[in-house]
Amino acid sequence: MDLKLFDPKSVFLSNLIGQKGMLSFSTFNFKAASLNLSPFFIRSYKGASHEAACLSTSSPDGVSLVGKEQYGVETHTYRYDGSSTNFGSSILFREKRVLDAFDDEYGGVVVNPEKLPSDTDVFVSILRSSLSLWRTEGKKGIWLKLPVEKCDLVPIAIREGFQYHHAERGYVMMTYWIPDEPCMLPANASHQVGVGGFVMNDKNEVLVVQEKHCAPELAGLWKLPTGFILESEEIFSGAVREVKEETGIDTEFLEVIAFRHAHNVAFEKSDLFFICMLRPVSSDIKIDDLEVQAAKWMALREFVEQPLIKGDNMFKKIIDMCIARMGKRYCGLSVHKVVSKFDNRLSSLYYNVVDDQRLGCSSHDSCTST
Repeated sequence: MDLKLFDPKSVFLSNLIGQKGMLSFSTFNFKAASLNLSPFFIRSYKGASHEAACLSTSSPDGVSLVGKEQYGVETHTYRYDGSSTNFGSSILFREKRVLDAFDDEYGGVVVNPEKLPSDTDVFVSILRSSLSLWRTEGKKGIWLKLPVEKCDLVPIAIREGFQYHHAERGYVMMTYWIPDEPCMLPANASHQVGVGGFVMNDKNEVLVVQEKHCAPELAGLWKLPTGFILESEEIFSGAVREVKEETGIDTEFLEVIAFRHAHNVAFEKSDLFFICMLRPVSSDIKIDDLEVQAAKWMALREFVEQPLIKGDNMFKKIIDMCIARMGKRYCGLSVHKVVSKFDNRLSSLYYNVVDDQRLGCSSHDSCTST
């Protein structure tokens, strides 16, 4: 923080209300130890009266004490060296520069990434001031998002105690936990989500593909179309999209038949894989040359008799459930659109619906809203 001396003649105070040890204004309080002012240049001292109370500035453009490039300055704290309404010969003030940020709902702070300073020396100074202020205010977790164009600020944040949280294509997110207690900030996303589409036509043929890029032991295997869902994509729409991309077949989502949960699958992340039953609405295959070597409609019996399918207990169980569903002896999870009062968000809720009259699966096979 910078300490400076001001001549009181350079300060413009309009309609001052004087009390011993405190000067009160309409929007600012001056106390014996400190006073808070708007971060503008203040000019010309004109004395005091006992009528209106206000603080004025003659700066036409509101220039900040740190210049027009405000670097997200929020407040300035000033101290004066007196305990009465008479300032004396000088005012001692302390300039406190704070990163532009807003409070989150958990007692933490989220820094505005669009108002970060570019100069590394300025950044480290303001970052230290900000952490000091947030510590005195009892803040908890600090979220600092650094865009790729500000990547030179990353080592500075690390030296000041920030830790990596996660990274995306355009930024790195860093965090700082202030309290002297276990960190309660949520961890980075722990799972990747995949989908597979079980598509069978009225000839009891299953839509299968051979992947162009696969492990040697899986070469020649005919398998279900699979892939990862995209950011903000629904499970049911991701399954429909993957089947369309790999085979050119249009489908409708029916149900989630089952899902698998595995750990340490890729880069120490866990994996959720949803098997979805889809109804075909077209039949002409057009493969994706980038991912798929071949695709075809394959007789169900031929599909399940493949050695790798037949010898894999988990996949054999999945196929058994799909066959049972086709025979109406098993009910999967259909999707329903609902809004929760907890967050007022439209969400997809997957659950089992059974028709009590026939103890079979309900006819609600497509995505519905409730």
